[in-house]
Amino acid sequence: MAVTGPGTGVAVTGPTAGVPAVADRRPVRARHFVRLKLRVMGNNLRGQGWRIALFIGGIIAGLWFAGNGFLILAAPGFVDSEQGMLLAAGFGGTLLVLGWLLLPLAFFGVDETLDPARFALLPLRRRTMVTGLLVTGLIGVPSIASGLATLGLVLSAALLGGPLAGAVQLVGVAAGLLLCVLGSRAITSAFAGMLRSRRVRDLAAVLLAVLAALLGPLQLLVIGGLGSADWDRLAEVAGILGWTPLAAPYTMGFDVVDGRLWAVPVKLAVTAATLAGLYRWWSRSLESAMVGTASGGPARAVAAASGTPVSQLFPRLLARTPRDRYGALVAREVRYWWRDMRRRANLITVAVVGVFIPALINVGGFSAFTYDPDGSLDVGLTASATSVSISMLFVGALAAVTLANQFGFDGSAYAANVIAGVPGRLELRARVVGFSVYIVPLLVVISAGLGLFLREPGWIPVAAGTLFAAYGAGLAVNLIVSVVGAYSLPETSNPFALNSGAGVAKSLLALVAMVASAAAAVPIVLATALLGEVWYWLALPVGVGYGLGAVVLGLYITGDLLDRRMPELLATVTPRR
Repeated sequence: MAVTGPGTGVAVTGPTAGVPAVADRRPVRARHFVRLKLRVMGNNLRGQGWRIALFIGGIIAGLWFAGNGFLILAAPGFVDSEQGMLLAAGFGGTLLVLGWLLLPLAFFGVDETLDPARFALLPLRRRTMVTGLLVTGLIGVPSIASGLATLGLVLSAALLGGPLAGAVQLVGVAAGLLLCVLGSRAITSAFAGMLRSRRVRDLAAVLLAVLAALLGPLQLLVIGGLGSADWDRLAEVAGILGWTPLAAPYTMGFDVVDGRLWAVPVKLAVTAATLAGLYRWWSRSLESAMVGTASGGPARAVAAASGTPVSQLFPRLLARTPRDRYGALVAREVRYWWRDMRRRANLITVAVVGVFIPALINVGGFSAFTYDPDGSLDVGLTASATSVSISMLFVGALAAVTLANQFGFDGSAYAANVIAGVPGRLELRARVVGFSVYIVPLLVVISAGLGLFLREPGWIPVAAGTLFAAYGAGLAVNLIVSVVGAYSLPETSNPFALNSGAGVAKSLLALVAMVASAAAAVPIVLATALLGEVWYWLALPVGVGYGLGAVVLGLYITGDLLDRRMPELLATVTPRR
Protein backbone atom coordinates (compact mmCIF):
# COMPACT_ATOMS: atom_id res chain seq x y z
CA MET A 1 0.00 0.00 0.00
CA ALA A 2 1.25 3.51 -0.81
CA VAL A 3 0.04 6.50 1.13
CA THR A 4 0.26 10.04 -0.19
CA GLY A 5 -0.28 13.65 0.75
CA PRO A 6 -1.19 16.61 -1.43
CA GLY A 7 1.17 17.28 -4.28
CA THR A 8 3.01 13.92 -4.40
CA GLY A 9 0.91 12.45 -7.19
CA VAL A 10 0.82 8.97 -5.62
CA ALA A 11 -2.56 7.41 -4.91
CA VAL A 12 -3.53 5.21 -1.99
CA THR A 13 -3.49 1.73 -3.44
CA GLY A 14 -4.12 -1.72 -2.19
CA PRO A 15 -6.34 -4.64 -3.23
CA THR A 16 -9.62 -5.20 -1.48
CA ALA A 17 -10.68 -8.75 -0.67
CA GLY A 18 -12.57 -10.21 -3.58
CA VAL A 19 -12.40 -7.05 -5.67
CA PRO A 20 -9.78 -6.66 -8.41
CA ALA A 21 -7.70 -3.50 -8.25
CA VAL A 22 -8.30 -1.28 -11.26
CA ALA A 23 -6.10 1.77 -11.79
CA ASP A 24 -7.23 4.65 -13.96
CA ARG A 25 -4.06 5.89 -15.64
CA ARG A 26 -5.67 8.74 -17.54
CA PRO A 27 -3.95 12.00 -16.55
CA VAL A 28 -5.97 14.88 -15.17
CA ARG A 29 -5.91 17.86 -17.53
CA ALA A 30 -6.95 21.49 -17.20
CA ARG A 31 -10.09 20.77 -19.19
CA HIS A 32 -11.32 18.54 -16.39
CA PHE A 33 -11.17 21.49 -13.99
CA VAL A 34 -13.04 23.64 -16.51
CA ARG A 35 -15.80 21.04 -16.87
CA LEU A 36 -16.00 20.67 -13.10
CA LYS A 37 -16.31 24.43 -12.58
CA LEU A 38 -19.03 24.73 -15.21
CA ARG A 39 -20.88 21.81 -13.63
CA VAL A 40 -20.66 23.34 -10.14
CA MET A 41 -21.79 26.72 -11.45
CA GLY A 42 -24.75 25.11 -13.17
CA ASN A 43 -25.73 23.23 -10.02
CA ASN A 44 -25.49 26.40 -7.93
CA LEU A 45 -27.80 28.23 -10.33
CA ARG A 46 -30.32 25.41 -10.67
CA GLY A 47 -33.63 26.36 -9.09
CA GLN A 48 -32.23 29.62 -7.70
CA GLY A 49 -33.95 32.45 -9.58
CA TRP A 50 -32.22 35.19 -7.62
CA ARG A 51 -28.81 33.64 -8.32
CA ILE A 52 -29.57 33.53 -12.03
CA ALA A 53 -30.66 37.19 -11.95
CA LEU A 54 -27.47 38.20 -10.14
CA PHE A 55 -25.36 36.20 -12.56
CA ILE A 56 -27.00 37.89 -15.54
CA GLY A 57 -26.55 41.25 -13.82
CA GLY A 58 -22.86 40.48 -13.41
CA ILE A 59 -22.54 39.67 -17.10
CA ILE A 60 -24.24 42.94 -18.06
CA ALA A 61 -22.00 44.93 -15.71
CA GLY A 62 -18.94 43.14 -17.09
CA LEU A 63 -19.93 43.93 -20.67
CA TRP A 64 -20.46 47.58 -19.75
CA PHE A 65 -17.00 47.74 -18.21
CA ALA A 66 -15.46 45.91 -21.15
CA GLY A 67 -17.10 48.18 -23.71
CA ASN A 68 -16.10 51.42 -22.01
CA GLY A 69 -12.57 50.17 -21.36
CA PHE A 70 -12.20 49.07 -24.99
CA LEU A 71 -13.26 52.49 -26.29
CA ILE A 72 -10.93 54.36 -23.94
CA LEU A 73 -7.90 52.22 -24.78
CA ALA A 74 -8.65 52.22 -28.51
CA ALA A 75 -9.11 56.01 -28.71
CA PRO A 76 -5.37 56.83 -29.22
CA GLY A 77 -5.35 54.73 -32.37
CA PHE A 78 -8.30 56.57 -33.87
CA VAL A 79 -6.80 60.03 -33.15
CA ASP A 80 -3.29 58.92 -34.26
CA SER A 81 -1.65 59.74 -30.92
CA GLU A 82 1.39 57.68 -29.95
CA GLN A 83 1.72 59.60 -26.69
CA GLY A 84 -1.91 58.85 -25.90
CA MET A 85 -1.29 55.14 -26.42
CA LEU A 86 1.68 55.25 -24.04
CA LEU A 87 -0.44 56.96 -21.40
CA ALA A 88 -3.30 54.49 -21.89
CA ALA A 89 -1.03 51.46 -21.79
CA GLY A 90 1.18 52.63 -18.91
CA PHE A 91 -1.44 54.03 -16.55
CA GLY A 92 -4.32 51.82 -17.71
CA GLY A 93 -2.30 48.63 -17.39
CA THR A 94 -0.95 49.63 -13.98
CA LEU A 95 -4.39 50.47 -12.61
CA LEU A 96 -5.85 47.25 -14.00
CA VAL A 97 -3.18 45.05 -12.41
CA LEU A 98 -3.35 46.92 -9.09
CA GLY A 99 -7.12 46.56 -9.12
CA TRP A 100 -6.84 42.79 -9.57
CA LEU A 101 -4.28 42.59 -6.77
CA LEU A 102 -5.94 44.84 -4.18
CA LEU A 103 -9.70 44.88 -4.74
CA PRO A 104 -10.22 41.20 -3.81
CA LEU A 105 -8.59 41.93 -0.44
CA ALA A 106 -10.57 45.11 0.22
CA PHE A 107 -14.01 44.48 -1.23
CA PHE A 108 -14.95 42.01 -3.96
CA GLY A 109 -13.27 38.81 -2.83
CA VAL A 110 -12.18 36.10 -5.24
CA ASP A 111 -14.36 33.51 -6.97
CA GLU A 112 -13.45 30.12 -5.53
CA THR A 113 -16.12 27.88 -6.98
CA LEU A 114 -13.50 25.12 -6.89
CA ASP A 115 -12.22 25.23 -3.31
CA PRO A 116 -8.62 23.90 -3.19
CA ALA A 117 -9.31 22.25 0.17
CA ARG A 118 -11.77 19.90 -1.56
CA PHE A 119 -8.89 18.37 -3.52
CA ALA A 120 -6.67 17.66 -0.52
CA LEU A 121 -7.28 13.89 -0.49
CA LEU A 122 -7.03 13.41 -4.26
CA PRO A 123 -3.79 12.11 -5.83
CA LEU A 124 -3.10 15.29 -7.83
CA ARG A 125 0.27 16.83 -8.41
CA ARG A 126 0.82 20.38 -7.28
CA ARG A 127 1.49 21.53 -10.84
CA THR A 128 -1.76 19.97 -12.03
CA MET A 129 -3.72 21.69 -9.26
CA VAL A 130 -2.22 25.14 -9.83
CA THR A 131 -2.58 24.94 -13.61
CA GLY A 132 -6.16 23.72 -13.42
CA LEU A 133 -7.24 26.37 -10.92
CA LEU A 134 -5.48 29.07 -12.95
CA VAL A 135 -7.36 28.07 -16.10
CA THR A 136 -10.66 28.08 -14.25
CA GLY A 137 -9.76 31.51 -12.88
CA LEU A 138 -9.64 32.76 -16.46
CA ILE A 139 -13.24 31.61 -16.94
CA GLY A 140 -15.29 34.27 -15.22
CA VAL A 141 -16.92 37.61 -15.79
CA PRO A 142 -14.07 39.75 -14.35
CA SER A 143 -11.32 38.05 -16.36
CA ILE A 144 -13.29 37.98 -19.62
CA ALA A 145 -14.30 41.63 -19.19
CA SER A 146 -10.70 42.64 -18.49
CA GLY A 147 -9.49 40.75 -21.54
CA LEU A 148 -12.10 42.35 -23.82
CA ALA A 149 -11.34 45.84 -22.47
CA THR A 150 -7.60 45.54 -23.04
CA LEU A 151 -8.17 44.46 -26.64
CA GLY A 152 -8.56 48.20 -27.25
CA LEU A 153 -4.77 48.45 -26.92
CA VAL A 154 -4.43 45.84 -29.68
CA LEU A 155 -6.58 47.97 -31.98
CA SER A 156 -4.59 51.10 -31.12
CA ALA A 157 -1.29 49.36 -31.80
CA ALA A 158 -2.54 47.97 -35.12
CA LEU A 159 -3.80 51.37 -36.27
CA LEU A 160 -0.58 53.14 -35.28
CA GLY A 161 2.06 50.52 -36.13
CA GLY A 162 0.52 47.96 -38.42
CA PRO A 163 -0.13 44.20 -38.06
CA LEU A 164 3.19 43.46 -36.33
CA ALA A 165 2.49 45.97 -33.56
CA GLY A 166 -1.03 44.59 -33.17
CA ALA A 167 0.23 41.00 -32.94
CA VAL A 168 2.85 41.92 -30.34
CA GLN A 169 0.26 43.83 -28.31
CA LEU A 170 -2.10 40.85 -28.49
CA VAL A 171 0.60 38.70 -26.89
CA GLY A 172 1.12 41.40 -24.26
CA VAL A 173 -2.60 41.60 -23.48
CA ALA A 174 -2.77 37.82 -23.03
CA ALA A 175 0.27 37.89 -20.74
CA GLY A 176 -1.22 40.82 -18.81
CA LEU A 177 -4.49 38.98 -18.23
CA LEU A 178 -2.55 35.96 -17.01
CA LEU A 179 -0.59 38.26 -14.69
CA CYS A 180 -3.80 39.75 -13.27
CA VAL A 181 -5.47 36.42 -12.51
CA LEU A 182 -2.33 34.69 -11.23
CA GLY A 183 -1.34 37.65 -9.06
CA SER A 184 -4.83 37.94 -7.59
CA ARG A 185 -4.96 34.25 -6.70
CA ALA A 186 -1.44 34.22 -5.28
CA ILE A 187 -1.99 37.24 -3.03
CA THR A 188 -5.40 36.18 -1.71
CA SER A 189 -4.17 32.64 -1.06
CA ALA A 190 -1.03 33.85 0.72
CA PHE A 191 -2.91 36.48 2.72
CA ALA A 192 -5.50 33.91 3.72
CA GLY A 193 -2.69 31.77 5.09
CA MET A 194 -1.33 34.76 6.99
CA LEU A 195 -4.70 35.48 8.57
CA ARG A 196 -4.96 31.91 9.81
CA SER A 197 -2.14 32.80 12.20
CA ARG A 198 -3.22 35.26 14.87
CA ARG A 199 0.41 36.20 15.38
CA VAL A 200 0.38 38.25 12.16
CA ARG A 201 -3.13 39.71 12.27
CA ASP A 202 -1.93 43.04 13.66
CA LEU A 203 0.85 43.24 11.09
CA ALA A 204 -1.66 42.52 8.31
CA ALA A 205 -3.96 45.30 9.51
CA VAL A 206 -1.07 47.80 9.64
CA LEU A 207 0.21 46.84 6.19
CA LEU A 208 -3.19 47.23 4.54
CA ALA A 209 -3.82 50.52 6.34
CA VAL A 210 -0.47 51.82 5.10
CA LEU A 211 -1.33 50.60 1.62
CA ALA A 212 -4.62 52.48 1.78
CA ALA A 213 -2.77 55.60 2.89
CA LEU A 214 -0.50 55.28 -0.16
CA LEU A 215 -3.45 54.95 -2.56
CA GLY A 216 -4.62 58.46 -1.67
CA PRO A 217 -1.35 60.20 -2.62
CA LEU A 218 -1.23 58.15 -5.83
CA GLN A 219 -4.68 59.38 -6.77
CA LEU A 220 -3.67 62.93 -5.87
CA LEU A 221 -0.59 62.60 -8.06
CA VAL A 222 -2.72 61.61 -11.04
CA ILE A 223 -5.23 64.42 -10.45
CA GLY A 224 -2.48 66.97 -10.01
CA GLY A 225 -0.76 65.84 -13.20
CA LEU A 226 -3.97 66.07 -15.19
CA GLY A 227 -4.72 69.48 -13.75
CA SER A 228 -1.37 70.89 -14.80
CA ALA A 229 -1.71 69.24 -18.26
CA ASP A 230 2.00 68.38 -18.32
CA TRP A 231 1.54 65.53 -20.75
CA ASP A 232 5.25 65.10 -21.39
CA ARG A 233 5.87 64.52 -17.69
CA LEU A 234 2.99 62.06 -17.51
CA ALA A 235 4.38 60.25 -20.55
CA GLU A 236 7.73 59.92 -18.76
CA VAL A 237 5.99 58.37 -15.76
CA ALA A 238 4.03 56.02 -18.05
CA GLY A 239 7.28 55.03 -19.76
CA ILE A 240 8.84 54.18 -16.40
CA LEU A 241 5.79 52.13 -15.42
CA GLY A 242 6.16 50.28 -18.70
CA TRP A 243 9.40 48.75 -17.44
CA THR A 244 7.79 47.43 -14.27
CA PRO A 245 5.85 44.15 -14.08
CA LEU A 246 2.64 46.17 -13.66
CA ALA A 247 2.59 47.63 -17.18
CA ALA A 248 5.37 45.83 -19.08
CA PRO A 249 3.02 43.52 -21.00
CA TYR A 250 0.67 46.35 -21.94
CA THR A 251 3.36 48.66 -23.41
CA MET A 252 5.02 46.16 -25.76
CA GLY A 253 2.86 47.24 -28.68
CA PHE A 254 3.86 50.86 -28.13
CA ASP A 255 7.54 49.85 -28.30
CA VAL A 256 6.95 48.38 -31.76
CA VAL A 257 5.11 51.54 -32.84
CA ASP A 258 8.02 53.65 -31.55
CA GLY A 259 10.60 51.51 -33.34
CA ARG A 260 12.13 49.91 -30.21
CA LEU A 261 11.87 46.27 -31.19
CA TRP A 262 14.67 45.36 -28.80
CA ALA A 263 12.45 46.32 -25.83
CA VAL A 264 9.85 43.64 -26.64
CA PRO A 265 11.90 40.56 -25.61
CA VAL A 266 13.15 42.41 -22.51
CA LYS A 267 9.62 43.18 -21.35
CA LEU A 268 8.56 39.65 -22.20
CA ALA A 269 11.36 38.40 -19.97
CA VAL A 270 10.24 40.74 -17.14
CA THR A 271 6.67 39.51 -17.46
CA ALA A 272 7.70 35.85 -17.68
CA ALA A 273 9.90 36.15 -14.59
CA THR A 274 7.04 37.78 -12.67
CA LEU A 275 4.61 35.06 -13.75
CA ALA A 276 7.08 32.36 -12.73
CA GLY A 277 7.56 33.94 -9.31
CA LEU A 278 3.81 34.30 -8.75
CA TYR A 279 3.25 30.72 -9.92
CA ARG A 280 5.81 29.40 -7.48
CA TRP A 281 4.43 31.57 -4.64
CA TRP A 282 0.86 30.46 -5.26
CA SER A 283 1.79 26.78 -5.50
CA ARG A 284 3.40 26.92 -2.06
CA SER A 285 0.55 28.78 -0.36
CA LEU A 286 -2.00 26.61 -2.19
CA GLU A 287 -0.67 23.41 -0.63
CA SER A 288 -1.01 25.03 2.79
CA ALA A 289 -4.61 25.98 1.97
CA MET A 290 -5.38 22.42 0.83
CA VAL A 291 -4.36 20.83 4.11
CA GLY A 292 -5.87 23.73 6.10
CA THR A 293 -2.76 24.60 8.05
CA ALA A 294 -0.52 27.60 8.40
CA SER A 295 2.91 27.96 9.75
CA GLY A 296 2.45 29.65 13.04
CA GLY A 297 5.80 28.87 14.56
CA PRO A 298 6.46 26.54 17.46
CA ALA A 299 3.67 25.78 19.83
CA ARG A 300 3.64 27.81 22.98
CA ALA A 301 2.61 26.66 26.39
CA VAL A 302 -0.85 27.81 27.37
CA ALA A 303 -1.19 29.29 30.81
CA ALA A 304 -3.66 27.62 33.11
CA ALA A 305 -7.03 29.31 33.01
CA SER A 306 -8.34 30.83 36.17
CA GLY A 307 -11.88 31.48 37.28
CA THR A 308 -15.11 29.58 36.82
CA PRO A 309 -15.85 27.83 33.50
CA VAL A 310 -18.46 30.48 32.69
CA SER A 311 -16.14 33.42 33.36
CA GLN A 312 -13.49 31.88 31.11
CA LEU A 313 -15.84 32.28 28.15
CA PHE A 314 -15.86 36.07 28.55
CA PRO A 315 -12.88 38.13 27.32
CA ARG A 316 -11.30 40.56 29.75
CA LEU A 317 -12.80 43.38 27.72
CA LEU A 318 -16.26 42.17 28.78
CA ALA A 319 -15.52 41.65 32.47
CA ARG A 320 -18.61 43.66 33.49
CA THR A 321 -20.96 42.02 30.99
CA PRO A 322 -23.85 40.18 32.70
CA ARG A 323 -23.46 36.39 32.80
CA ASP A 324 -26.72 35.61 31.07
CA ARG A 325 -27.89 34.72 27.58
CA TYR A 326 -27.31 38.22 26.25
CA GLY A 327 -23.81 38.38 27.72
CA ALA A 328 -22.92 35.01 26.24
CA LEU A 329 -24.01 36.15 22.78
CA VAL A 330 -21.97 39.35 23.06
CA ALA A 331 -18.91 37.41 24.21
CA ARG A 332 -19.30 35.00 21.31
CA GLU A 333 -19.51 37.85 18.77
CA VAL A 334 -16.47 39.60 20.24
CA ARG A 335 -14.42 36.43 19.98
CA TYR A 336 -15.66 35.65 16.47
CA TRP A 337 -14.82 39.11 15.12
CA TRP A 338 -11.28 38.78 16.45
CA ARG A 339 -10.60 35.13 15.56
CA ASP A 340 -12.64 34.35 12.45
CA MET A 341 -10.66 34.98 9.27
CA ARG A 342 -13.55 36.34 7.23
CA ARG A 343 -14.65 38.77 9.90
CA ARG A 344 -11.12 39.91 10.60
CA ALA A 345 -10.66 40.63 6.89
CA ASN A 346 -13.75 42.86 7.00
CA LEU A 347 -12.38 44.76 9.99
CA ILE A 348 -9.24 45.45 7.96
CA THR A 349 -11.45 46.74 5.13
CA VAL A 350 -13.10 49.23 7.49
CA ALA A 351 -9.66 50.50 8.51
CA VAL A 352 -8.73 50.89 4.82
CA VAL A 353 -11.91 52.82 4.05
CA GLY A 354 -11.41 55.06 7.08
CA VAL A 355 -8.01 56.15 5.79
CA PHE A 356 -8.75 56.43 2.08
CA ILE A 357 -12.10 58.24 1.83
CA PRO A 358 -11.27 61.25 4.07
CA ALA A 359 -8.01 61.77 2.17
CA LEU A 360 -9.84 61.53 -1.15
CA ILE A 361 -12.49 64.11 -0.26
CA ASN A 362 -10.69 66.59 1.99
CA VAL A 363 -7.23 66.90 0.45
CA GLY A 364 -6.62 68.87 -2.73
CA GLY A 365 -4.71 67.73 -5.78
CA PHE A 366 -1.05 66.78 -5.77
CA SER A 367 -0.14 70.25 -6.99
CA ALA A 368 -1.35 71.52 -3.58
CA PHE A 369 1.70 69.91 -1.94
CA THR A 370 4.33 72.66 -1.75
CA TYR A 371 7.47 73.38 0.26
CA ASP A 372 7.90 76.35 2.51
CA PRO A 373 11.16 78.32 2.41
CA ASP A 374 12.28 76.57 5.59
CA GLY A 375 12.05 73.23 3.79
CA SER A 376 8.89 71.91 5.47
CA LEU A 377 6.10 70.35 3.46
CA ASP A 378 2.92 72.41 3.22
CA VAL A 379 -0.25 70.57 2.27
CA GLY A 380 -2.85 72.63 0.45
CA LEU A 381 -6.26 71.52 1.71
CA THR A 382 -9.67 72.00 0.14
CA ALA A 383 -11.55 70.85 3.22
CA SER A 384 -14.43 72.55 4.96
CA ALA A 385 -16.76 71.50 7.75
CA THR A 386 -19.26 70.36 5.12
CA SER A 387 -16.71 68.27 3.20
CA VAL A 388 -15.56 66.69 6.47
CA SER A 389 -19.17 65.83 7.28
CA ILE A 390 -19.67 64.32 3.81
CA SER A 391 -16.55 62.17 4.10
CA MET A 392 -17.62 60.92 7.53
CA LEU A 393 -21.05 60.13 6.10
CA PHE A 394 -19.49 57.64 3.68
CA VAL A 395 -17.09 56.19 6.25
CA GLY A 396 -19.88 55.51 8.75
CA ALA A 397 -22.15 54.01 6.09
CA LEU A 398 -19.41 51.74 4.75
CA ALA A 399 -18.41 50.62 8.26
CA ALA A 400 -21.97 49.44 8.90
CA VAL A 401 -22.17 47.63 5.54
CA THR A 402 -19.97 44.93 7.06
CA LEU A 403 -23.09 43.59 8.81
CA ALA A 404 -25.08 43.32 5.57
CA ASN A 405 -24.43 39.55 5.52
CA GLN A 406 -23.66 38.91 9.19
CA PHE A 407 -25.58 35.62 9.26
CA GLY A 408 -23.65 34.40 6.22
CA PHE A 409 -20.52 34.34 8.38
CA ASP A 410 -22.20 31.78 10.66
CA GLY A 411 -23.42 29.49 7.90
CA SER A 412 -24.92 26.24 9.17
CA ALA A 413 -23.73 27.09 12.72
CA TYR A 414 -26.69 29.46 12.96
CA ALA A 415 -28.82 26.34 13.47
CA ALA A 416 -27.79 26.33 17.15
CA ASN A 417 -29.45 29.71 17.69
CA VAL A 418 -32.57 28.60 15.81
CA ILE A 419 -32.90 25.44 17.90
CA ALA A 420 -32.31 27.38 21.13
CA GLY A 421 -35.04 29.85 20.15
CA VAL A 422 -32.98 32.99 20.76
CA PRO A 423 -35.30 36.02 20.44
CA GLY A 424 -34.58 38.09 17.36
CA ARG A 425 -34.13 41.43 19.11
CA LEU A 426 -31.84 39.93 21.72
CA GLU A 427 -29.61 38.29 19.13
CA LEU A 428 -29.42 41.36 16.90
CA ARG A 429 -28.63 43.61 19.85
CA ALA A 430 -25.82 41.28 20.92
CA ARG A 431 -24.43 41.17 17.38
CA VAL A 432 -24.46 44.97 17.10
CA VAL A 433 -22.71 45.38 20.46
CA GLY A 434 -20.10 42.74 19.65
CA PHE A 435 -19.28 44.40 16.33
CA SER A 436 -19.28 47.89 17.81
CA VAL A 437 -16.70 46.90 20.43
CA TYR A 438 -14.14 47.09 17.63
CA ILE A 439 -15.69 49.68 15.34
CA VAL A 440 -16.56 52.48 17.79
CA PRO A 441 -12.95 53.03 18.98
CA LEU A 442 -11.84 53.03 15.36
CA LEU A 443 -14.43 55.68 14.48
CA VAL A 444 -13.24 57.84 17.36
CA VAL A 445 -9.65 57.62 16.12
CA ILE A 446 -10.69 58.43 12.53
CA SER A 447 -12.71 61.53 13.46
CA ALA A 448 -10.08 62.86 15.86
CA GLY A 449 -7.21 62.10 13.48
CA LEU A 450 -8.91 63.84 10.57
CA GLY A 451 -9.55 67.00 12.56
CA LEU A 452 -5.95 67.15 13.76
CA PHE A 453 -4.57 66.47 10.28
CA LEU A 454 -6.68 69.26 8.82
CA ARG A 455 -5.48 71.57 11.63
CA GLU A 456 -9.07 72.24 12.64
CA PRO A 457 -9.70 70.76 16.11
CA GLY A 458 -13.07 72.52 16.16
CA TRP A 459 -14.25 70.23 13.37
CA ILE A 460 -13.70 67.06 15.43
CA PRO A 461 -17.23 67.19 16.98
CA VAL A 462 -18.69 67.68 13.49
CA ALA A 463 -16.75 64.70 12.15
CA ALA A 464 -17.61 62.49 15.13
CA GLY A 465 -21.28 63.49 15.16
CA THR A 466 -21.76 62.75 11.47
CA LEU A 467 -19.75 59.56 11.75
CA PHE A 468 -21.83 58.12 14.59
CA ALA A 469 -25.09 59.24 12.99
CA ALA A 470 -24.16 57.54 9.72
CA TYR A 471 -22.94 54.44 11.53
CA GLY A 472 -26.15 54.17 13.57
CA ALA A 473 -28.36 54.70 10.52
CA GLY A 474 -26.24 52.20 8.61
CA LEU A 475 -26.68 49.60 11.35
CA ALA A 476 -30.45 50.05 11.22
CA VAL A 477 -30.50 49.55 7.45
CA ASN A 478 -28.06 46.65 7.41
CA LEU A 479 -29.90 44.77 10.14
CA ILE A 480 -32.85 44.53 7.77
CA VAL A 481 -30.66 43.69 4.79
CA SER A 482 -28.91 40.92 6.74
CA VAL A 483 -32.24 39.18 7.34
CA VAL A 484 -33.94 39.60 3.95
CA GLY A 485 -30.85 39.59 1.69
CA ALA A 486 -28.49 37.04 3.26
CA TYR A 487 -26.48 34.65 1.10
CA SER A 488 -24.23 31.69 1.84
CA LEU A 489 -20.45 31.78 1.84
CA PRO A 490 -18.29 28.84 0.75
CA GLU A 491 -16.85 26.55 3.39
CA THR A 492 -13.18 27.30 2.77
CA SER A 493 -10.08 28.41 4.62
CA ASN A 494 -9.76 31.43 2.31
CA PRO A 495 -11.55 34.41 3.91
CA PHE A 496 -11.69 36.21 0.56
CA ALA A 497 -13.41 33.37 -1.32
CA LEU A 498 -16.94 33.73 -2.70
CA ASN A 499 -19.22 31.32 -4.48
CA SER A 500 -19.83 31.96 -8.15
CA GLY A 501 -22.30 34.83 -8.43
CA ALA A 502 -21.92 35.81 -4.78
CA GLY A 503 -19.51 38.57 -5.73
CA VAL A 504 -22.30 40.32 -7.62
CA ALA A 505 -24.66 39.72 -4.70
CA LYS A 506 -22.16 41.21 -2.29
CA SER A 507 -21.62 44.24 -4.50
CA LEU A 508 -25.33 44.91 -5.02
CA LEU A 509 -26.18 44.41 -1.34
CA ALA A 510 -23.35 46.70 -0.29
CA LEU A 511 -24.41 49.36 -2.81
CA VAL A 512 -28.07 49.29 -1.78
CA ALA A 513 -27.24 49.29 1.92
CA MET A 514 -24.68 52.08 1.56
CA VAL A 515 -27.02 54.35 -0.41
CA ALA A 516 -29.86 53.78 2.06
CA SER A 517 -27.55 54.37 5.04
CA ALA A 518 -26.13 57.56 3.59
CA ALA A 519 -29.60 58.84 2.73
CA ALA A 520 -30.79 58.21 6.28
CA ALA A 521 -27.95 60.35 7.69
CA VAL A 522 -28.17 63.21 5.17
CA PRO A 523 -30.01 65.51 7.66
CA ILE A 524 -26.83 65.69 9.75
CA VAL A 525 -24.83 66.86 6.73
CA LEU A 526 -27.50 69.43 5.87
CA ALA A 527 -27.39 70.76 9.42
CA THR A 528 -23.61 71.17 9.12
CA ALA A 529 -23.97 73.11 5.87
CA LEU A 530 -26.87 75.34 7.02
CA LEU A 531 -26.23 76.07 10.70
CA GLY A 532 -22.56 77.01 10.50
CA GLU A 533 -20.51 77.36 13.68
CA VAL A 534 -23.58 76.99 15.91
CA TRP A 535 -23.71 73.37 14.83
CA TYR A 536 -20.19 72.71 16.09
CA TRP A 537 -21.54 72.60 19.66
CA LEU A 538 -24.54 70.44 18.79
CA ALA A 539 -23.07 68.04 16.25
CA LEU A 540 -21.68 65.45 18.65
CA PRO A 541 -24.67 65.00 21.03
CA VAL A 542 -27.22 65.26 18.22
CA GLY A 543 -25.25 62.85 16.01
CA VAL A 544 -24.83 60.29 18.76
CA GLY A 545 -28.50 60.54 19.72
CA TYR A 546 -29.54 60.27 16.07
CA GLY A 547 -27.46 57.14 15.61
CA LEU A 548 -28.71 55.49 18.80
CA GLY A 549 -32.30 56.24 17.89
CA ALA A 550 -31.81 54.70 14.45
CA VAL A 551 -30.29 51.56 15.97
CA VAL A 552 -33.16 51.17 18.46
CA LEU A 553 -35.70 51.55 15.67
CA GLY A 554 -33.82 49.06 13.48
CA LEU A 555 -33.69 46.51 16.30
CA TYR A 556 -37.41 46.92 16.96
CA ILE A 557 -38.37 46.37 13.31
CA THR A 558 -35.84 43.67 12.44
CA GLY A 559 -36.29 41.68 15.65
CA ASP A 560 -39.84 40.69 14.76
CA LEU A 561 -38.78 40.02 11.17
CA LEU A 562 -36.02 37.67 12.33
CA ASP A 563 -38.39 35.76 14.61
CA ARG A 564 -40.60 35.01 11.60
CA ARG A 565 -37.79 34.17 9.15
CA MET A 566 -35.39 32.05 11.23
CA PRO A 567 -35.89 28.76 9.29
CA GLU A 568 -35.75 30.50 5.90
CA LEU A 569 -32.66 32.44 6.94
CA LEU A 570 -30.91 29.25 8.08
CA ALA A 571 -31.66 27.57 4.75
CA THR A 572 -30.34 30.61 2.87
CA VAL A 573 -27.00 30.89 4.67
CA THR A 574 -26.29 27.14 4.71
CA PRO A 575 -23.75 26.35 1.94
CA ARG A 576 -25.00 23.97 -0.71
CA ARG A 577 -22.81 20.92 -1.14
